[in-house]
Amino acid sequence: MTEAVNLYLAQLIISIPLLFVLFFGIGFILNMILKTTWLPLIIFFGVAFYVGKDVNQIFTVVNAVLFFSGLAGAIGGIWTIKTLRQKGYRMF
Repeated sequence: MTEAVNLYLAQLIISIPLLFVLFFGIGFILNMILKTTWLPLIIFFGVAFYVGKDVNQIFTVVNAVLFFSGLAGAIGGIWTIKTLRQKGYRMF
């Protein structure tokens, strides 16, 4: 039993930075190419809604942690691009 819990805990620990980096990178690239600031956040909520409808309305702490790590990555990408644009860097 404890081996299964350790496996799930390891998956959670790896999933948090993975989702953050994934959505940060997607948001950053979309902002550079399309020059739309809030599109990555809209896409994130679209993906979260699409994936969330298959979970059968079970909202656990693990799901919340994974959702907020992805949300933080999307917002981090938006914030980074806005800061770089304010400082005069041009992206494509």
